[in-house]
Amino acid sequence: MRTDAELIVDPDTYTSGVPHDALTRLREKNVVRIDDFWAVFRYDDVRAVLRSPTVFSSHRGATQIRDPQPADLAYVQRMMLNQDPPAHSRLRRMLTRAFTPRAVARLESGIRSNARAIVAGLSGDFAADVADLPLLTLADVFGVPRQDRALLYDWSNRVIGFQDTEYALSSSSSEGMTDMALAALELRPSDGRDPRSRDGMPDLYAYAHALGSFKRAHPSDDVLSNLMSEDISLEEFENLFWLFSVAGNETLRNGIPGGMIALLSHPDQYARLRADRSLLPTAVEEMLRWWTPVMHFRRTAVQDTSLSGVKIKAGDKVVVWFSAANRDELVFTEPDRFDVGRREADHLSFGHGPHFCLGAQLARTQMRAVFEAVLDLPGMLELDGEISRLRSNFQNGVKHLPVR
Repeated sequence: MRTDAELIVDPDTYTSGVPHDALTRLREKNVVRIDDFWAVFRYDDVRAVLRSPTVFSSHRGATQIRDPQPADLAYVQRMMLNQDPPAHSRLRRMLTRAFTPRAVARLESGIRSNARAIVAGLSGDFAADVADLPLLTLADVFGVPRQDRALLYDWSNRVIGFQDTEYALSSSSSEGMTDMALAALELRPSDGRDPRSRDGMPDLYAYAHALGSFKRAHPSDDVLSNLMSEDISLEEFENLFWLFSVAGNETLRNGIPGGMIALLSHPDQYARLRADRSLLPTAVEEMLRWWTPVMHFRRTAVQDTSLSGVKIKAGDKVVVWFSAANRDELVFTEPDRFDVGRREADHLSFGHGPHFCLGAQLARTQMRAVFEAVLDLPGMLELDGEISRLRSNFQNGVKHLPVR
C-alpha cells in the first residue's frame, strides 16, 4: 500500500486524475516532509511562501522539485521564472511595458475570431482542437509567422511532457515553415537529451536568437518588437522566449480542456452557465481553481524559518502544492464542488506575489473566448469516450478529450 506522499509525486498517478483524496489528507497535516523537500498544502501557507522571496527564494535552486544539474544551474537561474527581486523586477517591468494596451487590444479581437473558428470546426477531440488557440495567440504576441507555430507545440510537449512518451517524442511537420524555422529544426537533438536543460533545446534557442535579431532590425507593432526596443540582451530575450513558448502555451492548453471537463462533469452547472451568460467570468476563475493546471512549484529557504509550526532550515527545499491549496476547506466552501457562481478567495492557479503570472489576463481572455463559442453552440457538448491524461506530476494535462 503506497503512502499519500508516494502517490502525489508519482507521475503515473495522474494518468487517472489528480489524487485529491490524498491531497486532502496531507493538507490536514499542513506541512509534510517528502523525500528531500518540505511540501506545503494549505492556502495561507502557500501564499506566505510565494509572497516572501527574501525568505523563500526562486533563484537559489530554481523552481522545480528536481535539483538542476550543477552545469545547468547557472543557466536556469538567468530565467525570469527563477529570479528574485531586484533582478526579477527589472525583467518584469520590461515585459509589462511591452504589453501595451494597444498591443493587447489588437490581440483580443483575433483571439475571439480564432476561438469561434476552432469551436465551429471541432473534430471530436476538444483537447487537440483547442490546443491551437494559445499557439495562435503566442504567434501573434511574438510576431512569429503562423506557419511556424507547430514549433511552439513541439517545444512545450518536450519540456512539459518529458515524463510522458507520447509527448516526449513529439515532432512537427516542417511543411510550409519559414527558412528560420527550418534552420532551427536542423539542430533538434534526437539523442534523448534532457529538454529542461539549455543543451536539450538548441532548436528553440536558435529560433529565438534569429527571431529576436530580426525584430530588433525590423520592428513592427507586436509585443516582441516592443520588448526588443527595451534595454534587453539577446540572451535575456532567448530565456524569456523559452518561458513564454512553454509556460504561455502549456498552462492554457490544459486549462481550457480542464474547464470543459468541469462542465461535462457537472451538467447542472453547464446548463446554469448556458442560461446565464453573465456568470462566464466567475466560471472561468472556478475552472482554473477546480482544475489547477500547474500543480506545484518549488522555492528554497534562504534563512531559518517556520510554516504552521514546522521548523524549516536555510537551504531546505520547499514545494507549494497549488492543487491542494485551491481546495483548502478553510478557504473555499465545499471545495470539491464546481460552482460557476463561486465568489470567494482568489485561486492560486496564477501564483501569488512577485511571480504572479504576467499572462493571466491574456489567459482569461482566451478562456472566455473559447467558452463563449462553446455556449453559442446549438446544443451542449457531451463526453464521447475516455479522457486521456498526461503522465506528469507537474502539469494537470489533458492529451485527448473526445466530445460530440
